[in-house]
Amino acid sequence: MTTPGKKILVTGAAGFIGFHVAKRLLEQNYTVIGLDNLNPYYSVDLKKNRLKQLEAHPNFRFYLEDIAHIDAVERVWQQEQPITHVIHLAAQAGVRYSLIDPYSYIHSNVTGFTVILEQCRYQPGFEHLVYASTSSVYGLNQCLPFSEDQRVDHPASLYAATKRANELMAQSYHHLYHLPVTGLRMFTVYGPWGRPDMSLFKFTKAILAGETIDVYNHGQMSRDYSYIDDIVEGILAALWHPPTSDALDHPIYNLGNHQKQDLSNFIEVLEDILGKKAHKNFLPLQAGDIVETLSDIQKAQTILGYQPKTNIQQGISKFIAWYKAYFLESTGQDT
Repeated sequence: MTTPGKKILVTGAAGFIGFHVAKRLLEQNYTVIGLDNLNPYYSVDLKKNRLKQLEAHPNFRFYLEDIAHIDAVERVWQQEQPITHVIHLAAQAGVRYSLIDPYSYIHSNVTGFTVILEQCRYQPGFEHLVYASTSSVYGLNQCLPFSEDQRVDHPASLYAATKRANELMAQSYHHLYHLPVTGLRMFTVYGPWGRPDMSLFKFTKAILAGETIDVYNHGQMSRDYSYIDDIVEGILAALWHPPTSDALDHPIYNLGNHQKQDLSNFIEVLEDILGKKAHKNFLPLQAGDIVETLSDIQKAQTILGYQPKTNIQQGISKFIAWYKAYFLESTGQDT
């Protein structure tokens, strides 16, 4: 049984976070429209296998389209009217890759977001757009924990710059057209069905294969690792808490775990769970990287009721259980 009057578009539905958000909405009997271009930044097979999970639900429909293609997105919108809510998670992700292919970031993150903003603007009865920003917008800020009222004027990568641009674009649409829109700065999300370019996935694959892992800044880094289930709860809490049209600024929330995890300790936890030691190749800090992150989540806790529950040992254990089931107990899977 579907929930009446609520048709939710999830862009990036075949991606890591988009898949989990769509899955949770389907479990709650919402109609979910998935949009993704299945780009080859990482394994398309992994993305297709996520989609297979979603396509088992009768309330899910998927469109293979690029969010930056205006005509294609308009066709989806016309076919699926009325779309009342959008969770915009499609993007070209990755800090380091933005040094290699900057044009893909402008295409997906800037042009693509403009297309989504315009569609939401003209949708009669539209209720709320929630979009993914990132902790990377804090850039070279060294004042921890990062809070939403701090300045974000010094991005350390083009990826971060495009995400900060999204925040400014959303603010202009909120101001000009009273578009109900909310931004979420997410901190290093990990968990089952995660991205192969992220450290947990890469480290797990290498350690199990007896291969060397690259440890940047000689291990002197820390991250606020946030488990996917906690992040999904935060996204959905934000979705059902739209801003008022007369608010001066559109709301932006940090979604993190509010726990700083040293990279060296993160690797030790992973080694303990896998029962194997890592062979480490220590390297200097890479261009575009930042040394440490830590989220101040008080705003999301107070307004949204957001409360992360998963510690790093629990989260890594759940990822490892999924990884072994998906790659080691199955055949023909590709990372």
